[in-house]
Amino acid sequence: MKSRMVIRAGVALAGVALLAACSGPTGTNTQDTGSNNSSQASGDLKVSVITHGTAGDAFWSVVKVGAEDAGKQLGVGVTYNSDGDPGAQAKLIDNAVSQKVGGIVVSMANPDALKTSIENAVKAGIPVITINSGSAKSAEFGAMAHVGQEETIAGEEAGKKLKAAGKTKLLCVIHEAGNSGLNQRCDGARTGFGGAVENLQVDISNPTDVEARIKAKLQSDTAVDGVLALNPQVAVNAASAIKGASSKAQVATFDLNADVVNSIKAGEVLFAVDQQQYQQGYLPVVMLKLFKDNANTLGGGKPVLTGPGFVDKSNVDKVAEYAKNGKR
Repeated sequence: MKSRMVIRAGVALAGVALLAACSGPTGTNTQDTGSNNSSQASGDLKVSVITHGTAGDAFWSVVKVGAEDAGKQLGVGVTYNSDGDPGAQAKLIDNAVSQKVGGIVVSMANPDALKTSIENAVKAGIPVITINSGSAKSAEFGAMAHVGQEETIAGEEAGKKLKAAGKTKLLCVIHEAGNSGLNQRCDGARTGFGGAVENLQVDISNPTDVEARIKAKLQSDTAVDGVLALNPQVAVNAASAIKGASSKAQVATFDLNADVVNSIKAGEVLFAVDQQQYQQGYLPVVMLKLFKDNANTLGGGKPVLTGPGFVDKSNVDKVAEYAKNGKR
């Protein structure tokens, strides 16, 4: 635990020092074209951020804001692209390599599908930082560092909190097929909970069906008294499903947005596991800037952890202030 704290502190101090030194050049205004390739800023260092998040997703919009803010403050040109299809995401990496960018930041929900593209980027001399998911493959593929939370650990802690809340049977809702990080969250929750945990597969692109599937499960198995969502949108669907099923189950969720903040305040969501995704956009840009200007690296081969933190009724009012401006 101490070593993780040192890593976090080192990142924070490095970012402060760099900001103080970079009072001259700043990035230009970003553009929003309404497409996945939606943000660009100019600067001597060009960084391509490529995620598996879908356009308009509340979680990934915060990652995007973090990367853009770092680009503006440090004079780094940041381009953000996203595609939920692993093959299409690999092509985005290939395009960034062909454009000879100065750094690539990439999330790896499906690491094996991105392996060749990431390795080719490293062979081309482009530093790569992975974020959010796929940390187990990051160093193997040649990435300089990984920024995110360890999903299994986060799941374990969520399971422990649900057990402490008196829950006895848990439903863990997986919203993206093939996303290894989501399975790790449920596996961790199973370990931490120590009781009955059942996975339920849904499709996040169909919210109506998500709610219907959760509702049907609660009606068919009244022993379920806890629902662990792995996404804020799914958490809202789950809370509605509980009402529709007249169930006494309670919801906890991974990740945070304004709707979840309001649901915590209303007592509809017990807590949110907060991986502080703003940092997953912001810190890699800082790290790539430090590497270019001073050959600095961070993490020492271990992930730079941004979570898990927890938001519940005890601290939700404070966090809500920042959620309003799209940074939590």
